[in-house]
Amino acid sequence: MISEAGLSFNLIQTERHNHARELVQGLSLSEWDGIVTVSGDGLLYEVLNGLLERPDWEEAVKTPVGILPCGSGNALAGAVNQHGGFEPALGIDLLLNCSLLLCRGGSHPLDLLSVTLASGSRCFSFLSVAWGFVSDVDIQSERFRALGSARFTLGTVLGLATLHTYRGRLSYLPATVEPASPAPAHGLPRAKSELTLAPGPAPPVAHSPLHRSVSDLPLPLPQPALTSPGSPEPLPILSLNGGGPELAGDWGGAGDAPLSPDPLLPSPPGSPKAAQLSPITEGASEMPASSGLPPPTPDARVAISAGGPPDHLLPPLGAPLPPGWVTMEGDFVLILAISPSHLGADLVAAPHARFDDGLVHLCWVRGGISRAALLRLFLAMERGSHFSLGCPQLGYAAARAFRLEPLTPRGVLTVDGEQVEYGPLQAQVHPGLGTLLTGPSGCPGREP
Repeated sequence: MISEAGLSFNLIQTERHNHARELVQGLSLSEWDGIVTVSGDGLLYEVLNGLLERPDWEEAVKTPVGILPCGSGNALAGAVNQHGGFEPALGIDLLLNCSLLLCRGGSHPLDLLSVTLASGSRCFSFLSVAWGFVSDVDIQSERFRALGSARFTLGTVLGLATLHTYRGRLSYLPATVEPASPAPAHGLPRAKSELTLAPGPAPPVAHSPLHRSVSDLPLPLPQPALTSPGSPEPLPILSLNGGGPELAGDWGGAGDAPLSPDPLLPSPPGSPKAAQLSPITEGASEMPASSGLPPPTPDARVAISAGGPPDHLLPPLGAPLPPGWVTMEGDFVLILAISPSHLGADLVAAPHARFDDGLVHLCWVRGGISRAALLRLFLAMERGSHFSLGCPQLGYAAARAFRLEPLTPRGVLTVDGEQVEYGPLQAQVHPGLGTLLTGPSGCPGREP
């Protein structure tokens, strides 16, 4: 399809962890119209962080990036597929849809999330930050990688059997306009047959594709090993067919062994007073953090280990939060901060999210949920209908920045599916910092 569209390209096969990150730091970007990864979400993570580590990161990060899905989860490709007006797809169908959209041309601003870790290092995320069940399944299923996407199904089953709760503190800066609760996108994506398949105008000269090896490119000498995270894998998918089963019982843990939280870590001095968690419809028990400090200015100094814009919404990680933030503390089964709509090609975690809405979508599940109810949530997430189930343990908030402080000594934190150091972290959205090759969008409001 790419050859027939007359697109010229260089094909480079990466050879090691963080190879793509190093490659993009040495490319002469002015010679290229964009960078496309043929991969899962992990390789694109390397590319974006490599662009932001260049001295000319302000221009480099504007380079359009795209993805042709060949991984296990393919979360971003699922969002691109939906944006293009296609019905949900997996495997070769998803690859064909994304290839068609790439050939038709068109880009969209892409929000990026800067994540500051406990050590002060910083990385950039286009997908998600996860703690609890989601990150546990993702990392623990690594040993089943040979199974492909089925690794997440197996990992989910095992995760449900050994379900944990974790005590922690979640603080966030609410968005200016925050929806009361997320709602599924209006209408369903259009069928493939309804897309206009006519290609755009052909270029004056159609170049033959160039298949070149790494040694053909004018690249710098190998660089020292990078310590920041790279090459993550996608987050868990529950690839179960059909609608959600009729699960017995209420949303509580009846019939399950009670979930006991892990031992607590002592709360840091000066930490905000604990607030009891509540369903999303009850905001009275969420309290703003009252540190009395003025909001940070754009010139505020933050720990930065790479390029990229300053985090003007965030104080230093150990400092109290400014007024206007909301803080919750309690026992969680999972906390997920997601930027695009999809957590996997067929897992729609934030159905109302857009590539450039300037928001990070926070979802959490509190302790006390039964295993059957949690499974029901993930089954409903395949259709993006989990928020309509009325689960009292499920919460949501739209934010511009957040801070996550685990209060248990053990756990797994992931950024875009890559395990990072365990400890407090914070992040803020940088609206439209990147550019994503999406192809044209589907016609809004058109019924399937």
